[in-house]
Amino acid sequence: MTRVTVDPITRIEGHLRIDVEVDQGKINKAWASSTMFRGIERILLGRDPREAWLFTQRFCGVCTTVHALASVRAVEDALNLPIPINAQYIRNLILIAHALHDHIVHFYHLSALDWVDVTQVLKADPAKASSIAESLSDWPNNSTKEMAAVKTKVKGLVDSGQLGPFAHGYWGHPAMKLPPEVNLIAVAHYLQALEYQRYANQVVGMLGGKTPHIQNVAVGGVQNAINIDSVATLNVDRLYQMKSLLDKVVSFVQNVYVPDVCAVAGFYPDWFSYGSGVTNYLSVPDLPLDEGSTKYDLPGGFIPNGDLSKFHPITGQKDPYWRKAVTEDSEHAWYKSGGPLHPWKGETDPEFTDWKEDGKYSWVKAPRFEGQAAQVGPLANVLAGYASGNPLMVKWTDAALGKISAIAKVKATPAMLHSTLGRHGARAVRTAVLSELAVKHWQLLTDNIVKGDSAIFNQPEFPKGEIEGVGFHEAPRGTLSHWVVIDNGAIKNYQAVVPTTWNASPRDGKGTSGPYEASLLGNPIADAAHPLEVLRTVHSFDPCMACAVHTFDPQGNNVAKVKVL
Repeated sequence: MTRVTVDPITRIEGHLRIDVEVDQGKINKAWASSTMFRGIERILLGRDPREAWLFTQRFCGVCTTVHALASVRAVEDALNLPIPINAQYIRNLILIAHALHDHIVHFYHLSALDWVDVTQVLKADPAKASSIAESLSDWPNNSTKEMAAVKTKVKGLVDSGQLGPFAHGYWGHPAMKLPPEVNLIAVAHYLQALEYQRYANQVVGMLGGKTPHIQNVAVGGVQNAINIDSVATLNVDRLYQMKSLLDKVVSFVQNVYVPDVCAVAGFYPDWFSYGSGVTNYLSVPDLPLDEGSTKYDLPGGFIPNGDLSKFHPITGQKDPYWRKAVTEDSEHAWYKSGGPLHPWKGETDPEFTDWKEDGKYSWVKAPRFEGQAAQVGPLANVLAGYASGNPLMVKWTDAALGKISAIAKVKATPAMLHSTLGRHGARAVRTAVLSELAVKHWQLLTDNIVKGDSAIFNQPEFPKGEIEGVGFHEAPRGTLSHWVVIDNGAIKNYQAVVPTTWNASPRDGKGTSGPYEASLLGNPIADAAHPLEVLRTVHSFDPCMACAVHTFDPQGNNVAKVKVL
């Protein structure tokens, strides 16, 4: 029996520690521990609810737009405040553009190097690599000249001894299986993705005022003045500038990102057998299409035990099924309360006791839906869309499975998505769906402005007494919800139940593990001193950034120090 501690997990945002026990080359126990305390919920107590979104954005430097929108939606829900349709479309475009940026960055710059061996690029034939890439799509930047230039660039890095972003990877690891030419394609697209993710983020900045922390939202709508004849407002020129940027990102997503994920998956079919873990899936509807947020472009719901036939839709923030089902348990988290508690009754009172595998070992609480652990994220979102028959989800899921089948020479089915690679495949599918919805919502906004509607804001009015609200958003990492209790116009309680809280959940009072922990069980470990397989599965959920990994044995002795790209 070998104990492996990976602390911190790198290529994520924040601080995450993973402990696993390895027996005969497989993981049989796992613990996920967040080692950083936020406490922003406590900072919000007593404040004006209209200011909460400015604070909650600071939960993170990566997932920023998502907390701003979930926060204002929570207050609007408490007030039963409708939102002008222009404001809905502007918010939707911000959320879509942010998600396009986030998903591209996650695959290429945070997780692809778990599967791609950069050192093998020097063995690749650029002409052969170009031929393979062109067989997958008609992307114009797949030429032999482009592949040769990337190979030369990598050779220059190697010859210089300064590998930059490619330093300290697990190069040569026995679990790396891609042919040299596929590695070359992946590195070429890694470099191209640096440019295309930026186009999506420009749209966020144009509508949000700045990024990462946007400035344009407000309880009641947005602060984007609309006048098609003014250069100082949201006008036709700016709309078409955004359209130009979105068109570039759409092309990259559909012709590069989706084929690349399918190609990587096709060369690692065994990883459709690892990383399943919790197969209760939770997602929420998003991209509202009306002022009252009753119609959505993205469906949501709950799927128990991976059974799509038992999909239970969530119709909106007012749905009693949703509002009653969420709780948080602190039995194994560093907080005073145990649980389970509904978020409106939730407590955030820190009580650190050191790391204890049978006691408290994480700053993350254990969210539960109807008392059950649930996995959130693109896989949950895609499965909900597939189960509900959403045309875009069905279209892109079937297309991706077909491409994987052709490459891997196996029949890829939706059931294979319950896996480490399935999460990557689902994220690519979701990104493709969002790329089409980006164009749709841009057109909806443009058409509405052109017909003369410039309304962007409804004034909120706070009643006396106590009211409760919840705002949700299907964020890049999954179901996000902000829960607020307002008393006489001031915040009495505030709880954010974020995607990584669901997925990085420690054990609850019943001893049930969360998705990270459960997904690691049964995973192979070829080399305990180089736990690449742990990173593969954890990264597939897209936590989000640290810089080094330290591995210890159960007695606390230093076995190895490993820097990870």
